[in-house]
Amino acid sequence: MPRPEHGLRPAAETFEYAGCQVSVVGFDEIVAAAADQPVDLLHDAALPSVIANARLSISAAARDGQPAYLLDTSMRIGREPQPAFGVLGRDPVGVLLARRAAAGDDWAIRVVDGVGAAVSEVSRWLGRDRPGSTSTAREDEPVRSVVRTDPATGLRATVTYHRPPSRFAGGGPLVTAQAAVPSGQLSPKHLVAMLGVVLDVAGRAAGGERPHGEYVLSRYPMGPSSAADAAERVTLDQVGGLDAVVAQFRQIAVSFRHPQVMARWGARRPQGILLYGPPGTGKTMLARALAAEIGATFREIRTPEILDKWLGGSERNIKRIFRDARRYREPTVMLFDEFDSIISYTGAGMDAASQAINAVAGIFKQEMNDLIEENPNVIVVATTNFPERVDDSLVRSGRFDIKLAIPQPDHTGRAQIIAKMIRQLMTRHETAGFRMFADDIDVDGLATASAGMTGADLKEALRRAQLAKAMQEARTGVAATPINQHDIADRIAELRHATTR
Repeated sequence: MPRPEHGLRPAAETFEYAGCQVSVVGFDEIVAAAADQPVDLLHDAALPSVIANARLSISAAARDGQPAYLLDTSMRIGREPQPAFGVLGRDPVGVLLARRAAAGDDWAIRVVDGVGAAVSEVSRWLGRDRPGSTSTAREDEPVRSVVRTDPATGLRATVTYHRPPSRFAGGGPLVTAQAAVPSGQLSPKHLVAMLGVVLDVAGRAAGGERPHGEYVLSRYPMGPSSAADAAERVTLDQVGGLDAVVAQFRQIAVSFRHPQVMARWGARRPQGILLYGPPGTGKTMLARALAAEIGATFREIRTPEILDKWLGGSERNIKRIFRDARRYREPTVMLFDEFDSIISYTGAGMDAASQAINAVAGIFKQEMNDLIEENPNVIVVATTNFPERVDDSLVRSGRFDIKLAIPQPDHTGRAQIIAKMIRQLMTRHETAGFRMFADDIDVDGLATASAGMTGADLKEALRRAQLAKAMQEARTGVAATPINQHDIADRIAELRHATTR
């Protein structure tokens, strides 16, 4: 008899708070995870559109020498974009350029950047400050703080408003808030009270109307979602079987989020990361998870964006990609997936194709030499299944400071991956009237049955189990029973048989 694996389905507590319904899912799991690293709690919240990049996290800390948990939130308040450095004017052309640049139009951004750079150079030559700025003001510098107290829990949160960025389309002021709760006193109500601070700030920014609706505080994204949405929402908490890699990625994220501290010590965070290993081990997923951990935009560079059949086309494409990267105003993770197929480099070929590849590789090396100095918002991740096909000079330290092997998971790793995948599916799809998985799931037994498989294989086995239940219900019109241990084991055996034929 398989041994049931308890604890896969997280418990949920629901509260009414200021007209909102707030659910805290898996509180014990949240607290346990926060003892090791910060845990993001706010996923896809329906906040007013004026709020950008809202985050709410919990982490272990010490206050007055006593163990405590730190609740931390930050959000950027958007604003109507203004022409860069005031040089575009209020005429129709200037307003149109400003709006198109704020919307991310590459052509408009290049025009605005060019005009702004020219004005900045003239201002420095004349010995004047840039229009609309002061020589002593720093972006995101704290300007005022207020303390908000929740009467029900006694939670005291210090809310700090920071100076807004001066560069074009950088958004409005950054708002941060922190509160500390002694370890023995923390409860789900404290998390709800901290969310109340977020809603209060969001309501004030939106003109005084407090947000309403349902909010969920959880380690994982909640609610039904498409497969594409689920892929986009991956976080480091969801990565199983790679504890050492995840820990290193968390350190990278910390260095990325605290540029002032890094600058004070003259320390440079990693500029590039090379991930290599067998197919299906989670290299691309790790890059997406790093972007989520940083709070960055994820930009994947695909082969067709670089390789061009026309002479000189590939070289122009790689230059354009890095030229655009130097203009990104938000934190960005750039992924060069299947790096060896995009920029293979032998250095020995003399035919036209080899010379073109060598030229692209040479440009890539030049662009990586000073990317972090020109735009510290960007970090580059490259993945490959065949590291021996990539020339050492392309990935030397200074270009790619970190090189990590991503191996096939062992027994413990597979058990972690299966448990996390099942827990995520439960969180996203199970409702009060629907259960996706039975209570007899034994992840240790499934890990034994799936020896030699990768994370991608395990994900496919679960997909097949889900599809079989959905098709059964669709054909018969009768609700299918939850997926059980036998269902998943059968799909694993089926997949193993298909790959060994």
